[in-house]
Amino acid sequence: MSTLALLHTTPVTLGAMQPLVDELAPGVRVINLLDDSLLSDVMKAGEVGEAVRERLRAYVGSAAAAGADAVLCCCSSVGAAVEALRPEVGLPFLRIDEPMAQEAVRLGRRIGVLGTVRTTLDPTADLIARAAGQQGREIELEAVLVEGAYDALKAGQAEEHDRLVLSALEALRERSDVVVLAQASMARLLPRLPESPLPVLTSPRSGLTRALEQL
Repeated sequence: MSTLALLHTTPVTLGAMQPLVDELAPGVRVINLLDDSLLSDVMKAGEVGEAVRERLRAYVGSAAAAGADAVLCCCSSVGAAVEALRPEVGLPFLRIDEPMAQEAVRLGRRIGVLGTVRTTLDPTADLIARAAGQQGREIELEAVLVEGAYDALKAGQAEEHDRLVLSALEALRERSDVVVLAQASMARLLPRLPESPLPVLTSPRSGLTRALEQL
C-alpha cells in the first residue's frame, strides 16, 4: 500500500482534506502532520526563516521514517521552502497549489488572486507568475488581500470572515478571466458562490490528485 503524508499548518486544512482523501485515495495510507506554529511564525516574521525550513526538513524526515512515499504540503505560505528542500529530502515533496497555478495560466490572461494572509497571497502570486513564464504566456495578475478577514476568523467570527471574502471575490470576478483562492482553507466557500461561467480555482482537489499521481 502506498503512503502519502499531508503536512498542515492549520487544523482547517486537515479537516478540509479528509473528505477528498476518502473520495480520491481510498486505497492509500495517509499520514497527517500538523504544526500550527509554522504559519504563525511565518506571519510574525513576514517570511520563511531558517528555523521554519529546518522544521519542514525534520517533518519530511519523520514522514519518510513513517513509510511515506511522498509528502504534500497543504500550506502555500511555506511553498518556496518546499521547492528549496526538494533536492535534498529524498522523496517527492509537493506544493498543494502548483497544479492550481498551472491551470489558472491555461484558463485566462487576467488572473485574480484572493487571500486573507499576506504571507500566502504573495507566494501564490509568485507561483502563478512563474507558471506563466514556464508556459510562455503573458498574463495580468491582480492580487487582493481581504483586510480583516483573517482576524475575524481568529476571533471566531466565521460568518464575518466568509462575508468579507465572498464580497471581495465577487468584485474580483468582474475584472478577471479566472480567480484563484490562495489558501486551501478557502475552498469550503465554493458552494456559497453564485453561479457564474468564470472559473474559481482552489488547491485541495488538484493538489491531492497530483500527489496521488506521484505515488
